[in-house]
Amino acid sequence: MSVSADLVWGIIRNNSSFILKGNKQTYSREPNNLKSRNSFRYNGLIHKRTVGVENAKDNKGIVLITRKPRMTNLPKLTYNRVELKKGGRKSLSTIRNTIRKGRYRKDLKMAALRRASALLKSQKPVAVRKTMRKKKE
Repeated sequence: MSVSADLVWGIIRNNSSFILKGNKQTYSREPNNLKSRNSFRYNGLIHKRTVGVENAKDNKGIVLITRKPRMTNLPKLTYNRVELKKGGRKSLSTIRNTIRKGRYRKDLKMAALRRASALLKSQKPVAVRKTMRKKKE
């Protein structure tokens, strides 16, 4: 039995364990919420098709998470997880093609690409600059 996304949103909009309030805004920490906003559009619990991006376990690469709309009754099989470790450009093009060809939510494409890009950028090592010291005479 499926329930409308609008009905579920009306129920969990103000009563969710994932909600964080602060700084005059409301955030949410549920899985597959790309922008961490408590809004109908980005909510990862209520929609049949969702997209999420996370760090890989070894912190080398990212994991693309998509939700299968027909497996909602089987929690273990609901989410499809794919590790992307072939570099930045290849990973971003894989995400772009998966959302477009897999007919997932096209409105989340740019949010997923920006999140993946930020995660890949955070995994790069920080270059330490050497400072020149003045010699004392």
